[in-house]
Amino acid sequence: MAIAKSATILILFFALANYVNAGDISRVRPPVGQDIFGGRNHAKDVLLPGEKIVNVLSFGAKGDGVTDCTQAFMSTWQAVCKQQGQNRFYVPPGRYLVSSMFFMGPCLAPHPVTIQVEGTVLASTDISEFENSEWLMFEHINGLKIIGGGTFDGQGQDSWKYTENCETSNQACARNPSSLFFAEVQNVIISNIKSLNPKGFHIFVTKSSNVRLRRLKLIAPETSPNTDGIHISSSVNVIVARNTIQTGDDCISMIQGSENVFINRLRCGPGHGISIGSLGKYPNEREVKGISIKNSQLIGTTNGLRIKTWPDKYGGGASEISFSNINMTNVKNPIIIDQEYECDDVCKKKPSLVRIADIHFANVRGTTISPIAVDMRCSKTYPCMGVTIRDIDLKFGNAPSQARCVNVKPIYGGMQNPPACP
Repeated sequence: MAIAKSATILILFFALANYVNAGDISRVRPPVGQDIFGGRNHAKDVLLPGEKIVNVLSFGAKGDGVTDCTQAFMSTWQAVCKQQGQNRFYVPPGRYLVSSMFFMGPCLAPHPVTIQVEGTVLASTDISEFENSEWLMFEHINGLKIIGGGTFDGQGQDSWKYTENCETSNQACARNPSSLFFAEVQNVIISNIKSLNPKGFHIFVTKSSNVRLRRLKLIAPETSPNTDGIHISSSVNVIVARNTIQTGDDCISMIQGSENVFINRLRCGPGHGISIGSLGKYPNEREVKGISIKNSQLIGTTNGLRIKTWPDKYGGGASEISFSNINMTNVKNPIIIDQEYECDDVCKKKPSLVRIADIHFANVRGTTISPIAVDMRCSKTYPCMGVTIRDIDLKFGNAPSQARCVNVKPIYGGMQNPPACP
């Protein structure tokens, strides 16, 4: 593989590639259709009747960690997806080096296609090879399983020094490639795999529906920039269960158009916690709605349960969101609604135009390293409505924790530590 190009060329290249993405956020709700995996036991994997295993080795792949296996993987996908019959993509034990690839549907198989990874798939370290702006891209597929206990290693260490903060940028931004990118897919299960050291996000799901992400281990250093664990946008019916995420940014982030997302039994930390937003950065954003996060742990994260919106920008909404049965250990900002995102402490910008309503926090307990354990700064133009806080116990060492409420009047119930806002 070629030696990496200069940083200047890289930044320009990826800025052009991502400029369209920044301004072209999907405003249309993706089709949902029948949930073909609904009500089934997903823990066991069995071959379907007549299903044939297609091994990447049969197309010339070598698991030596050095040979470029990109063409072998693409040929395997063609044999699995574009030929009649039920075929399975198989990556045996070994280390397989590949560059950026499209796994494009629709597939001809009568049932969901399975990608069984038992080895380690390695990303090229030459970031200039990622001309499609992502690493492994899955698009226009209805019915897909990625399983096998294997590992996707983004080998992102060398690329992190080129990372830009696309969250705060108003210009074309060079977002680093995500490891697993899903766009316009339906009925997908990603289960029992590991993602290491992505260049950008571990998993990016957009314009998709009926997606299950379960028993995943997503790992990167605490200092790795913009390595969100699971990033969701413009997607409906996403189930995230029994995952461990240790990374350098949000464990899970949800932006515009995320709808009916259920998160259960997440272990998060280090990282930036669970974030909804930022919202209101672009015009005509779809509302975030119907989000449930429960039975989860946050350990040593810089934020806990966060909703963030931009002041002085565009409208949008977030509603029907619940956080329940959350345990926190030394979390910096456990509960936070921030409608003054990236503004000064005394924010002089115009208030946020994002409407926040029906937000519920229940049974959130543990320890915090910040004195303000519950921090709600809502918009003066559209105050937060229907916020409930029940059974909160967040201890700040030997000192009392505090709450701050601006442009919001929560409804309280049960234990309140910190004490309710006046």
